[in-house]
Amino acid sequence: MNELLASYQLHYQKLRNFHWNLRSQDFFVLHEKFEQFYTDANTKIDDIAERILTLRVKPISQLSEYLKISQIKEISGNLDETEMVQEILNDFSTLIRLGRNVTKAAAEAEDEGTIDMLGSYIGDLEKNCWMLSSYLEKNKPKKVGMNSSDDNTALNTEKKSKAKV
Repeated sequence: MNELLASYQLHYQKLRNFHWNLRSQDFFVLHEKFEQFYTDANTKIDDIAERILTLRVKPISQLSEYLKISQIKEISGNLDETEMVQEILNDFSTLIRLGRNVTKAAAEAEDEGTIDMLGSYIGDLEKNCWMLSSYLEKNKPKKVGMNSSDDNTALNTEKKSKAKV
């Protein structure tokens, strides 16, 4: 569960970064949504750490430890809003996978408290994946074309965003 805790910590910080550094036509919508996401992540971080303590284990609490074991990695550079949303979607998918792994281990240990807590988290993350995937589909860059009737050449560029859930 410490790996899940560490991954949530890096996810949380990434969300704060995106919230602070967002520059977009969709600023007001995404700024508020990113705040909702990091507020939710902060609550879950506390819940996970307290669950670890409930199980009589010490939660990791040093940033250096988080960086070592997190499945979510820091980003560098500035991202546009589409890249930010894709990055969050990737993180959500990672958290779902980790949550399922912990849930399987909890089932083997007959740890109903952890199963219940993470089942709820996974459901929230799946819903957020659906919403972010819809956002990406709606905000896909449009095809730009230059057609020449003289030589029948065309220049088409398109960025594709695909969500893996």
